[in-house]
Amino acid sequence: MALIEDAELTAVASRSLQKAEEFASNYQSKKAYGSYDELFSDPEVEIVYIATPHISHAELSIQAMEHGKHVLCEKPLALNVKEASSMIEVSHRTDMFFMEALWTRFNPNIIEIKQKIDAGEIGEISYINADFSFKAPYGITNRTLALELGGGAILDIGIYPAFLTYLLLGKPKEIMATSLFHPETGCDMQSSMTFVYDHAQAVLYSGFTTNSDMVAKIYGTEGQIFIDKIWHMTQGYSLVKGDKKETFENKTLGLSYSYEIMECHKCLRLGKIQSDLWSHQNSLDLISILDQVRATVGLKYPQES
Repeated sequence: MALIEDAELTAVASRSLQKAEEFASNYQSKKAYGSYDELFSDPEVEIVYIATPHISHAELSIQAMEHGKHVLCEKPLALNVKEASSMIEVSHRTDMFFMEALWTRFNPNIIEIKQKIDAGEIGEISYINADFSFKAPYGITNRTLALELGGGAILDIGIYPAFLTYLLLGKPKEIMATSLFHPETGCDMQSSMTFVYDHAQAVLYSGFTTNSDMVAKIYGTEGQIFIDKIWHMTQGYSLVKGDKKETFENKTLGLSYSYEIMECHKCLRLGKIQSDLWSHQNSLDLISILDQVRATVGLKYPQES
């Protein structure tokens, strides 16, 4: 936000006032609150960024919109498609802007890659290979490994390769998936997914046990595109056709979070309640894909019982 001229951090809220005040001091927020209700009631706040654990995304997003606040909600939008649908219903009912903070969608390199693929520069996609994996330094009390907080690799990082495939190929006809689970918490530590289409397949992976190269590979009938590591926040890519290789570099503003903020501001200026680049339907499609992956591997959260 500090990199964007028309953005101002007006207030921050936490369940702990002390944590909110520390954050406000570090990032020059005008106000700090020890409850979310106080933030949602602040008349100076126009749009709220929800960055809490997955299990509270739906509840807090709905509360914010009911208080007349626009919402940018961190991915995954919700635990499941049922929650996501209720959030989107409130957006339409209250006429509040609502978007999933899937920052990769707004990265200028990803936008350019999609444009080139849509224009047929590598022919018809036949194979995608993408992963998101790192050796997590977290203990079992961390939210990423806590089943009751919606933890596990699928929702936390598997969403990225699933997103890329959905962005380029749409919803798959068939999904196959397997997982290895944490012996104590029950969260998936490693998950492999295969998405099947009429003329293409995608082999995807997410995990907390090892580092991977995190280069996304898109193979078409007339060429290939390789998205530089770390691909979900990439600064460039290469396009290969026969013996010819072209490299493209689009250095982002900051890490590239800025672009989803700018998209929010654009939509607010135009009076929209959703983005054309990442619509409500896009979010519903993606979470429904992840629902199917979790159903396939048998990952269920306590809140869904």
